[in-house]
Amino acid sequence: MLRLNFILLIVLLLGASLGDAFPSDALKKTCSLSKYQFIVPHELKAMQKMKKEFKDLMLLSDRRCHTNLFHRRKSLAPAELSVPDRLMLVEAELDFAITMLELPAPTRFAEMRQRPLAFLTQAQEDLRDCMAVEAPSHQPSRKLRQQLQKLETARKTETTGCLEASAILHLFQILNNLQCAALRDECS
Repeated sequence: MLRLNFILLIVLLLGASLGDAFPSDALKKTCSLSKYQFIVPHELKAMQKMKKEFKDLMLLSDRRCHTNLFHRRKSLAPAELSVPDRLMLVEAELDFAITMLELPAPTRFAEMRQRPLAFLTQAQEDLRDCMAVEAPSHQPSRKLRQQLQKLETARKTETTGCLEASAILHLFQILNNLQCAALRDECS
């Protein structure tokens, strides 16, 4: 009996010391975007429903834009960027979209956007984990810097209504960019 207690004590001590050798934060830091390679239909359906509701609301307001944020030359397509640049681009686009979806809204639209907002927020967290693991000191390419600057300039110069419309109406483009980032080198 004493021998069994001694073995249990050794196992507990080893378990505790191994836990200290590998902090739980280090074990959590992984990069897995595979769940975004093919976005599940019910998530896409929720986004489509929200987008349709927003279009109905948009008809009642003036949301003119002077900048087309999501119009890009072919050379700026995500597939043409390096994998770390893709991660940075999509992270910035998700940040933009999430910020716009968090704006005050009519009750019906506020309810419809909860599921898409949760999905996009989770994707953003996953992207940030990947960037921290795979490219913590990555410097964006010139092409990406220009696109990020365009987004930042629009945030400062465009109306909130314009920015909100741009984010929501181009949500599926952002999702395509997320898929491309998840596919990594297989994105074409």
